[in-house]
Amino acid sequence: MSQDPPEMSSKKLKIAVLTSGGDSAGMNAAVRAVVKSGILRGCETWVVREGYEGLVLGNQTEVTDRAHEKPMDLPDDLKDDALVKNLRFGDGPMLKEGEGDTSIEGQDSLRGRYIIRVGWDDVRGWMGEGGTFIGTARSAAFRTPEGRLAAAHNLIKEGIDALVVCGGDGSLTGADRLRAEWPELVQALRAKGDITDQQVSLHGHLTIVGLVGSIDNDMALTDMTIGAPTALHRICEAIDNINTTAASHSRAFVVEVMGRHCGWLASGADFIFIPENPPKTGSWEEEMCDTIKAHRKVGKRKTIVIVAEGAHDRNLTPIKADDIKKVLSEHLGLDTRVTTLGHVQRGGRPCAWDRILPTLQGVEAVRVLLQATPETPSYMIGISENKLIRVPLMEAVKKTQEAAKAIADKDFDKAMSLRDSEFLDSLHAFTAISTLEKRLVPENERLRVAIMCVGAAAGGMNAAIRTAVRYCLLRGHTPLTIHNGFKGLLNDHITKPSWLGVDNWMTRGGSELGTNRGLPDIDLGAVASKFQEHKLDALMIVGGFEAFIALLQLEEARASYPCLRIPMTVLPATISNNVPLTDYSLGSDTSLNALVDACDAIKQSAASSRNRVFVVETQGGQCGYIAAMGGLAVGAVVVYTPEAGMDINMIRKDIKFIKARYGLDVRGKSDGRLVLRNEKASDIYTTEVLTKILKEEGGSLFDARSASLGHTLQGGIPSPLDRSRAVRFAMKCMVFLEEQSTRIKAQKDKSRKAIRDSAAVITIQGNTIVFAPVQELVDAADMKNRRGKHVWWEHIKSLTETLGGKMDLATYVAKLTN
Repeated sequence: MSQDPPEMSSKKLKIAVLTSGGDSAGMNAAVRAVVKSGILRGCETWVVREGYEGLVLGNQTEVTDRAHEKPMDLPDDLKDDALVKNLRFGDGPMLKEGEGDTSIEGQDSLRGRYIIRVGWDDVRGWMGEGGTFIGTARSAAFRTPEGRLAAAHNLIKEGIDALVVCGGDGSLTGADRLRAEWPELVQALRAKGDITDQQVSLHGHLTIVGLVGSIDNDMALTDMTIGAPTALHRICEAIDNINTTAASHSRAFVVEVMGRHCGWLASGADFIFIPENPPKTGSWEEEMCDTIKAHRKVGKRKTIVIVAEGAHDRNLTPIKADDIKKVLSEHLGLDTRVTTLGHVQRGGRPCAWDRILPTLQGVEAVRVLLQATPETPSYMIGISENKLIRVPLMEAVKKTQEAAKAIADKDFDKAMSLRDSEFLDSLHAFTAISTLEKRLVPENERLRVAIMCVGAAAGGMNAAIRTAVRYCLLRGHTPLTIHNGFKGLLNDHITKPSWLGVDNWMTRGGSELGTNRGLPDIDLGAVASKFQEHKLDALMIVGGFEAFIALLQLEEARASYPCLRIPMTVLPATISNNVPLTDYSLGSDTSLNALVDACDAIKQSAASSRNRVFVVETQGGQCGYIAAMGGLAVGAVVVYTPEAGMDINMIRKDIKFIKARYGLDVRGKSDGRLVLRNEKASDIYTTEVLTKILKEEGGSLFDARSASLGHTLQGGIPSPLDRSRAVRFAMKCMVFLEEQSTRIKAQKDKSRKAIRDSAAVITIQGNTIVFAPVQELVDAADMKNRRGKHVWWEHIKSLTETLGGKMDLATYVAKLTN
């Protein structure tokens, strides 16, 4: 998913970006990314207010003698610098503050202007804001031929030849239709005399790229849409809060969530109703009641039922929240309440992933526009696992509409098949861990499965353990939870957990089992003896780099200890995200969200002081993932990581850049800025030293302060992404252990030789989930620095600083120092 920083392109485009359909968190971040990336590549950038309606209305008034359009007081050789030339056109503050349609006399307004040129600073501060500052509206006029003709005319009048559309399937369908009709529209405009022959020659082709903005996450051929992660945050926060009062009063709650044709948002409950997969039996009432009665029978005090707003039974009869409440009250005698979350799910600050994903996709969209030819199709930018992908736009729309049609045709198996693999995995996992109905394997295939944590605490550990325990009980295996890692094993701190005993673990941070950095080599012989004593048949370790090392030590000891010749797996969980070969570790998303929350507050303080730079220190050990990705999410201007290191020349250049950037601000309206520094970036240039240098060199331009986030990045409630992936990956780990156990037991040799692949780490590699043998990780590991040799995010630091203006201002900095 990594990208090289944008470079100047020989192809100069005028790029417009619009948001359409329902708003979603992350749209502003996408617009910001398109604008900044376009400017860095030498393009002009525009925004369209009010979606397609703005295209139809166009600019009905002209801009006259606006002070912000006057040339800046700069040397002639700097006026052609891409960033400086496009620094600001003055309308950004009106867009951000919602003053565009003001009617106050004497005050600047955007009334009558819908296609607005914007510069670098016009989108400053947009990253962390929800909704869309450029507005969105459903346009009846654009659906007509006359409306699309007007839209084409307005684009041609402004000289725009490329369009980025952020919206749902309807919005993207409209975009592709505009492109398909473009040649006919141009000819029609020429025939009417509305455009010249020169305009026909210059604008014979319209290039379009789609970004999917939808809280429903209902677009086919992409795992995630812009706004869906934040919506899930809102839902999980609400359900987490409801859980406590439900348990206190032993109540049932029915929670209705949005989800027009997709139930992805419905997760983490006793029972769910989603459009794609209605209850299997003819009576949903009976099926739900049987499940909940079983839960209550084992002692569960609370009941949560989630219903997507588009839910129905197999005859397409709608299932409403009040219907469910009535059944729970009358059939089970439960004190039941209904909570409808509604538009709360749309609003608020975007989470970390809804800042990172739109930014990366916005940069990729500009790249696609510059590479496009009249023969290439319109693309949608999606994501598969952890890899950005380009998908023909209408192929994605077609499959999305096929899913809706399959539901309407009651072909629910087909509807499920058209959803992404993560959706399917998550639904199967939910079914497995929420039921008490046994799906036992044959008695001779049942395992005693040990589960432990190793290394530092990370969000999602408990969700993974909960899943593993419940899967074991579902299949007839015996789960054995080992407390306090290998030290606990040696001290026989082992328990047999119950289904109900782990019920509340999903939302808990840290590790309920306890975790430390102790490894098997504290006494390999004694560890092996405990494996034998407790008759362990399989082992799942949840942890980070230490967990990988622990697995490696156990695998290498198999030659000496036959009892270690059992299937073993590691589920990576560390905020540092430093386990080799995998793109993602549990806990890293929770940590990024903690960093975003802290930095938003810090940046507010810095902005209030107008000219303050904050140096924010992050954890991460010798791996710069949190600093680099966090920097991208919060709009840092400089990032220091252990991989890149720090030296005096680097710091000197960075100070000159920060001075130059403050020098370009409107006087009295400077913004606060963030510098992120990993704790191990340098032993010499510590956070304290760097802050003092910045403060000294800032002079009258800026002040400097520091903040160390420390262990706040480890704690807190796990993010929805860490929870869902914990469940999904833990399920895959348990299936892996079952399969490898069967392979080992199938050996004719009674000594059962160790199978190399049976000691593996579950990894995300691009768009694929792979169980990598532990020895393969050794080849990919920088053992000295405890991180991978090659990582997907290695260019993120440069991208972050480029979007902060650092690279394009290099020319300006050089001039200042001559």
